[in-house]
Order: sequence, then structure tokens, then C-alpha cells
Amino acid sequence: MKMNPQNSRRLLLGILALALLGALAFVALRTGPLAPIKVQVTEVKKGRVAPEIFGIGQVEARRSWMVGPTVAGRVLDVKVDVGETVQPGQALAEMDPVDLDQRLAALDASLARAQSAQQAVGAQVADAQARRALAAANLKRNEDLARQNFISAGALEARSQEVASANAGLQAAQANLGGSAQDITRLRAERAALAQQRGNLKLVAPAAAVVTARDAEAGTTVVAGQAVLRLMDPDSLWVKLRVDQGRSAGLAPGLVARITLRSRPEEAFAGRVERVEALADSVTEERLAMVRFDALPAGVSVGEMAEVTLTLPATPESLLLPNAAVQQHSGKTGVWRLEEGALVFAPVSLGAQGLDGMVQALDGLREGDTVVLYSQSALKPDARIAVVDQLVPAGEAK
Repeated sequence: MKMNPQNSRRLLLGILALALLGALAFVALRTGPLAPIKVQVTEVKKGRVAPEIFGIGQVEARRSWMVGPTVAGRVLDVKVDVGETVQPGQALAEMDPVDLDQRLAALDASLARAQSAQQAVGAQVADAQARRALAAANLKRNEDLARQNFISAGALEARSQEVASANAGLQAAQANLGGSAQDITRLRAERAALAQQRGNLKLVAPAAAVVTARDAEAGTTVVAGQAVLRLMDPDSLWVKLRVDQGRSAGLAPGLVARITLRSRPEEAFAGRVERVEALADSVTEERLAMVRFDALPAGVSVGEMAEVTLTLPATPESLLLPNAAVQQHSGKTGVWRLEEGALVFAPVSLGAQGLDGMVQALDGLREGDTVVLYSQSALKPDARIAVVDQLVPAGEAK
């Protein structure tokens, strides 16, 4: 029986429509919004976590000095330059003494005059002592004569008066001698103070150090306490480390450190936490620690940035899972676990975590459980999923 051409055309169009609808349904179910979510899974295993603390710091000098005058003045000369090594007591710079030398000379002259005056007063004391001895001898002879009635009572009183005057003269001379000694002591103290000021104008190195900055030149006027030169002990370099407070649990002196300098990213230098500061930075929410080098690297610069990794003691063996598998769902922390091909959100209590991305699962999971590591999109319970080896093909991974 011959088919009507019109019916054949309708049949063909129907078959094409069904094929198109099937293709659309296939696309919708495989790649469209109704397609299963691709996920990458992993198993929960037992192991140990070696927790580590990571932070950024900068190289500083543990011992440094700011060398400057104790009084305001003008810089006369700077004898060293940046980078030079200096020894204890070495002259670094000198301030202009202005009139200190003349004032020292004036005090020297005053001191010499006071010493001469002391000698003169000493002679007066000797003269007063001689006068008193003579007056005392005359009084004794007159007392003997008075007992024999050879002289009158008035003559004896005159001799007694001479002894009293001689004693008063001796006391006055001795007081002048004491005053001249005090004058000399005062002048010597004034000279010593002025000499100390003169000596302070010579800026010397307090210890073996390296000059790191030259803040003033000859002719510059500086105030008291202002630095002319800055020094540091090159053997006292350490790293001032900053660690996020939320990741600083276990930070303590003695922790082993790996230090990577910004100038040498391919090298790691051994170190140890020397001190943890009692005061944290409340603005940046960081804790501070000082990390020393086991062996100071050659050529390290003060102020250079460094990355520091601190190693904490390893935890006991426990269940571990990648930190990337941990998700938040309905206000709870946990993982998406596969149970007979279905998704179930399992709340998990987490413990220590290492910089390798592994974290302790304290409860909520069993060894061998399969959990979602990565997903193509956000997950929800009973969502259709398709397990793949990796979400991004190896050839496309960057």
C-alpha cells in the first residue's frame, strides 16, 4: 500500500521532533541544570599531624645603639661612615666645644688661686698657733709672779686677755683654712663636671658594632638625645615574627623554626623561638615572637622580610581528612559523606591541622568513610552526584 507523501512528511517531522526532544532531555540530564553534580572524593584515614605555625617577620638587631650628644650643640666632625666596623671606645664623632675649653682654663686658674690662698691661710694658722703658745707661756710666768706678789692683778688679767685673743685668732685662721679647702673641693667638682661635659662631646662606640646610619653631618645642629650615628651588633640579628592570633596556639619559646629570607627564597635557615612577647598587636590581631638563627646567614640585611615556619610536636595517631573537605551547612561544621551513593552531611569536631592541609577529625567519622573533597557546585542532601577522578582535566590544570 502506497503511503501518502503528506503522511510520510508528517511521520518524518515527528521522528525529528522526538529525536530533538530526546537530545534536549539528554543534554538537560547530563550537562544542564538537571545534570548530576561532579564531585571528587577521598577516604578518611588514620595518621599523625605535625602542626606548624606560619608567620611573616623582618630581620632586626637585638642590640643596637643611637649615639648622640647629651646636650644641644653643633656637630664638629664625623669620623666614620655607614658600613664601617667600630671597636669599643673608638671615636665616632665630635661636637663643637664652643667655650668649654676657655671655661676649663678659667677654672684651672681659679683652682690655682684657691690653692695659693689655702697656703696663705695655712701660714696664718701657723702664726696664730705661735702667738697662742707665746701668750700661754707669758700667762704662766705672770701667774708665778702674781703668786709671789711681784706683779699686780691687772697685769695678770692683761696676760689672760692675750691668751684669749690668741685662741680666737687661731680659731679664725683654722676656720679660714677649712673654708679654703671647701673652695678647692667646689672648684675641683665644677672642673670635673665641665671636663665630663667636654668629654661627652666626643662620641665613642659603646661596643663592637657596625655603623648602620649617619643621621648628621659636620655643621648640623642637633638637640640632646638626637642620634648622630646608629650602630648595631651584627652578631645579634634575629627575626621579629608576626603570627595570626587565631593560628598561634602552641606558640612558645624553644620551637624549631625554618626561616626563608626574601632575598634567598630557595634556602631555608634553621632557627629557634627565643622569646614570645607578652604584648600582642591588638590592631593587626597578631602575636609577636623573636626567632634567632642557629647560624647567622652571611650578608643578611636588617629590615629584610622573612617567612618563618614553626614546627609543633606531632599529634597522636588519629583520623585525618583534608581541610578542603570541611564545609559549613546549616550553621554546623562537617563534611559531606557518601552513604550507599547518597549524600549525608556529617558534623565533625576538628582538632589540630598542619600546613599540608590535613586536619584531625576528633569525632563524627570512621576510618574508611568516603567524603567529598571537591564539588562542582554547592551540595545539598540527596543531591544527584557523579564521582570523578578530578574536576579539572590534567591537561587544563594550571
